Amino acid sequence: MSDSVKKWYVVRAIGGQENKVKTYIDNEISRLGIEDYIAQVLVPTEKVIQIKDGKKIHKERVYFPGYIMIEANLSGEIPHIIKAIPGIIGFLGEVKGGDPVPLRKSEVNRMLGKVDELAVSNENVAIPFIIGETVKVVDGPFNGFDGVIENINEEKRKLEVMVKIFGRKTPLELSYMQVEKIS
Repeated sequence: MSDSVKKWYVVRAIGGQENKVKTYIDNEISRLGIEDYIAQVLVPTEKVIQIKDGKKIHKERVYFPGYIMIEANLSGEIPHIIKAIPGIIGFLGEVKGGDPVPLRKSEVNRMLGKVDELAVSNENVAIPFIIGETVKVVDGPFNGFDGVIENINEEKRKLEVMVKIFGRKTPLELSYMQVEKIS
């Protein structure tokens, strides 16, 4: 049966339990021996960096909360088996009593491309600063000082911040992660 055509579908799951539901699906696939019908189960995630207590913490965040992608041949009982798994609400786009609607090739490429792009560029932090903006230094020897952004180096992901130390303006080169906006 492995030569059958598999398409990508989106399954709605209870928000916040995507990885748990993925594990349920994987367990059910191996328990029932239906690997020929279901090729992959994917929870699109992105790597994000948070700063807690002055330390960088890398975390994975679900990119589409409440949704899981499945590449499968939904023939016979497969849709019913998937829907019966705990935490699954149903297939995205299905009409009540109708068949699940597969994703278009362009949608699949866009979603998988986004997942690949997020996996590759794990420190993909947008430039949230502008020249002339006042920021607070949150890391390093000048922690607690306020300064004004004089220059932004996108390639090095650094900011040149002018800080007043003992009444004199002093330029500092700081990474994006060492400062935060003053709201």
